Amino acid sequence: MLSLTDLVDALGPGLLRLVTAGTGVNGDPQVHDVVLAEPGEAAGQPGELVLGAGVAGPRDAVALLERAAAAGAAGVVLKAPLADDPAVVDAAGRLRPALVELQPDTSWTHVVWLARGAIDRAYAPQPGAADGGVHDDLFALADTAAEIADAPVTLEDARSRVLAYSGRQDRADPARVSTIVGRRVPAQVIAHLRACGVFRSLARSSDPVHVPAGPDGMLPRLVIPVRAGGEWLGSIWVVARTPVPPDRVRRLADLASVLALHLLRLRAEAGVARRVLADQLRGALRNGADGVPVPPPWRVAALGGGTDGDLRQRLDLWDAIARRFGWHRPLLTDVDDTLFAVLTDPPGPRRDAGSMAWLRNVLVQVRAHDRTLYAAAGGPAPSPADLPRARSEAAELAGLVASGRLPAGTVLLEDAWDAVVVERARRAAGGPVPGGPVPDLRAHDAANGTAFLSTLAAWLDHFGDTKGTADALGVHPNTLRHRLRRMSEVTELDLSSPRRRLALRLQLTALEEDPATRNE
Repeated sequence: MLSLTDLVDALGPGLLRLVTAGTGVNGDPQVHDVVLAEPGEAAGQPGELVLGAGVAGPRDAVALLERAAAAGAAGVVLKAPLADDPAVVDAAGRLRPALVELQPDTSWTHVVWLARGAIDRAYAPQPGAADGGVHDDLFALADTAAEIADAPVTLEDARSRVLAYSGRQDRADPARVSTIVGRRVPAQVIAHLRACGVFRSLARSSDPVHVPAGPDGMLPRLVIPVRAGGEWLGSIWVVARTPVPPDRVRRLADLASVLALHLLRLRAEAGVARRVLADQLRGALRNGADGVPVPPPWRVAALGGGTDGDLRQRLDLWDAIARRFGWHRPLLTDVDDTLFAVLTDPPGPRRDAGSMAWLRNVLVQVRAHDRTLYAAAGGPAPSPADLPRARSEAAELAGLVASGRLPAGTVLLEDAWDAVVVERARRAAGGPVPGGPVPDLRAHDAANGTAFLSTLAAWLDHFGDTKGTADALGVHPNTLRHRLRRMSEVTELDLSSPRRRLALRLQLTALEEDPATRNE
């Protein structure tokens, strides 16, 4: 399933903007196709997004919205500035089909191509299959650019990741070879480009950028920005041993417009694929449904730290970390506002990307820069039916880390099971308990400034050892004995029963973690 909001987000603000939400689940209708509005005919049907090609003014736009609402269509797309006309916005809010704004210089044909690519990916999510054609097209475009420039070419996204490259790379330099082999621009080359102001120019302008020769034999470059709706999507990089003639630069700029559509489609389909995968994983973690695309056994890890931002910021952070360290299709999803990763857990010392051993190694490296990052993993999940239990365990551990009762880093259930057991018992013991010595001792402490509760907790923690308890409290052993006698005078205190000692310690733990009593 693909919601209208997901489709708009996938195509990006360079093309589409949601003006008013429509009807559907939480005001977000599902979309399974896009159609062009035909004059005099019904405007779409349920699940269809109607494209208002040829709509000339507010009156025609309102009429199209009325027809779309009568047909139950998911929404209507109109070009700017018509989509922002007050009469049109008012009609959309009243009639309740969603209203989506399209950038004015965008072709309707391109919108159909991009939207249907994203929709096809959502409804037939075969991993890696849907974007294969787009990647093939990118390599063909790279070869076309190389023919125009008569020089080797790479196509890169806005993060300096190599998307495709042409032939003729034997005429390139070592920096280009490292870029292709590593699938991204080497750090020393990026430093040179930043020093030359290349990325600043690419982000702000559509003009070609000429880069002088750099260190370690780096040859000059001609860079053609790739933009759509003012958004910088990527670049065409030409190794220019000699200056590229102006007419060829213009042809490369024309090719950049074609490349922009392919990059938009690639991004849209990748975004939709991530949402579909997240939905599948969410179902697996909630209900034990099939939906994990890698074989068991698995681990479910709750991921946290790094930011106090919203879930989207946390997801972006961990997605970037995963991809940076080689997990190119990270299995991430959220359940109840907690971010989870589903990892493989094979036996042995292997650290394949996306495995539990890999994540432990990654955390060691990233925590050198951010000590708040952590991953809390539940027990092994050998089958889909075990995933909800593993998720619940991971969430419990994450709660303990977030509250400071466990340290950050990599936390495994088998290493912190005792904290989980105590926490579960603490929650159960946290309610009011009739009778027992704790209420009496607590009242005495509050009225007289004594430290009976902390004394009792220390005595229980040291198994009744007088010297160890006194040292922990920083008092003389005789002072401790006096306190114990006074406590027995205040309330009936039977410390000979193992069951009562356990019950007392659980009650004291519950009081220690209760914000209402922590500072008493």
